[in-house]
Amino acid sequence: MTQTIAPRVRTLVLLFLAVTGALLAGAGPASAHAALTGSDPAQGVVVDKAPTQVSLTFSETVSMNDDSLRVLDPKGARVDTGKPSEVSGTTYAVPLHSGLPDGTYTVTYQVVSADSHPVAGAYTFSIGSPSETSVSVSDQEAGGGVVGRLYDFGRYVSYAGFILMTGGAAFVLACWQRGTGVRALQRSVVSGWVAMTAATLFLLLLRGSYTGSGRLGDVFDLDLLGEVLQTKTGAALVSRLLLLAAAALFIAVLFGAYDKREGEEKRDLAFGLAIGGTVVAAGLAASWAMAEHASTGLQPGIAMPVDVLHLLAVATWLGGLTALLIALYRAPADRPVEAPAARRFSRLAFGSVLVVVATGTYQSWRQLGSWSAFTDTRYGQLLLVKIGLVALLVGVASISRRWTARLADTTTKEAVRDSAPEKERVTASAGTGDTAKQTSGGAEPSSGDPEPGSGNAERAAQLARQQAAVDATRQKRLRDSDTHRFGLRRSVLAEAGIAVVVLAVTTLLTSTEPGRTEQDAAAANRTSSSASSSSEGDTASGALTLDMSFDTGGTDGKGVVSVDLDPALTGANEMHVYVTRPNGRAFDVPEVKVAFTLEAKDIGPLPVVPDHITTGHWSASGVQLPVAGEWEISVTVRTSDIDQVTVSKNAQIG
Repeated sequence: MTQTIAPRVRTLVLLFLAVTGALLAGAGPASAHAALTGSDPAQGVVVDKAPTQVSLTFSETVSMNDDSLRVLDPKGARVDTGKPSEVSGTTYAVPLHSGLPDGTYTVTYQVVSADSHPVAGAYTFSIGSPSETSVSVSDQEAGGGVVGRLYDFGRYVSYAGFILMTGGAAFVLACWQRGTGVRALQRSVVSGWVAMTAATLFLLLLRGSYTGSGRLGDVFDLDLLGEVLQTKTGAALVSRLLLLAAAALFIAVLFGAYDKREGEEKRDLAFGLAIGGTVVAAGLAASWAMAEHASTGLQPGIAMPVDVLHLLAVATWLGGLTALLIALYRAPADRPVEAPAARRFSRLAFGSVLVVVATGTYQSWRQLGSWSAFTDTRYGQLLLVKIGLVALLVGVASISRRWTARLADTTTKEAVRDSAPEKERVTASAGTGDTAKQTSGGAEPSSGDPEPGSGNAERAAQLARQQAAVDATRQKRLRDSDTHRFGLRRSVLAEAGIAVVVLAVTTLLTSTEPGRTEQDAAAANRTSSSASSSSEGDTASGALTLDMSFDTGGTDGKGVVSVDLDPALTGANEMHVYVTRPNGRAFDVPEVKVAFTLEAKDIGPLPVVPDHITTGHWSASGVQLPVAGEWEISVTVRTSDIDQVTVSKNAQIG
């Protein structure tokens, strides 16, 4: 009774940890995906004198080239000179031409953050007074488009290949060494190696376009490839290729020389393969850790080893699961996967899940840092989906553990014993067929008949086809004859299906800005905008601020929209619109529109469609209000294709 309850208790504890462990949050700073946290001149500000340079401050160090930071005049011509340079820490500046005329200028940037992801954005400031500008300040798409989707696909394939190769090899070495002779397992591990190698080359070619122009035609630009090889990510990809060469030797020995060894020599080779394979697998995992989220932010010296452990545990669990599934479905009848092998993998998978939960909890603490980030940021929402899928995966795994405990071992003797009567029946059937054929068709050809061997060859081919069909039927019958084995096959298949979805969500997480960084950047942008408005006196003081609550009725339909109008006088005005959740966190909606109406003079509505600047922030320059009076300011907020609402307030202008 105790033995039956103990596994269930452990499973329940594991489920609890999987769901709640990653929800732990801390207070220390962490960063990944660089975010713009400050600028000089600040966004939306109107300055009296033309600045000599524009500087940007990011949440972490970034990589720049000559075109990473550009300043454009109202007609779209560049007014920056020279190459962007590091001023101090995470602040970078580019010099400007002297004597710039009055008007609205656009600052655009596209950089690569320390965790290897491209980051882009734009904002405006004005000299003297705002003006019309032909430059759009809508969000730039960094790492998007066709190249971005191809890069994400390559990242997914590389993860999948690593899992197949590493997990399959670990399953064979640690759980079922007889599996070295199973061709289906060999093909699975080799396919993982091929997929990872091809994906790494693919990513190396795409990298320059992914972080730069975004054009597919630049994939084969050798100059761009040379620049990539000098970056941290390029070095990581090249290191991965070198380690894959060592992995190829490991696979060749595992599925070649190892199966031919016996006794003590075989045990020694297995020990050497285990040590060498662990080193190679850890090196491959480190090629991700050294170039992505773990390499920057809080405690990178701890985060990178933790990330390596996380990847190895995931590969051991999910890759071993795939290998077990292949063994259950494709292993020959005379070499079925034994119950002890399934039990060994069950224990190995349980330990791997514990490591995944522990390391995943630490990673979540670094990347989120608050409960609100789970629902207010895309990273947090994806993480909740992943946690739910992992919890479901662990639940299905508990069913597999129960089937494993009941699994009856199908031995080779049973396979041979069952196969003997089948072969005899095939031979007897073939002999009867030959006799009938001889009776109906005459005597066997004599030595004088033409082509004496053609009939024998035809009958041999027919017998071979019959024997192959019987063997296939026998193998399927033997695999399905054990109900426990059949149940294990179905539960493991369900686990593998969920694991594919988990891997897809994980790939999305690696290319999504972490929740803590997104929230900190939004807060910094809001603070800098407020500070810059107050520092410019009456001409840019944020003289009018209106806060209006809205509820579109749909999902995430509640929030507050704030309209800042400077200087709130007749003539040209600078307008900023901010959208926040009820808890004060900035968030994006598909569309924001503003209209001004002066009913006393029968003017309006005058529509204004502001440009999207950053998360939860829209801006418009040169908003013309011709007459002083009490204007009605209406804001239309659309939160989905069908959910929208218009809210309004009156304010005195002029």
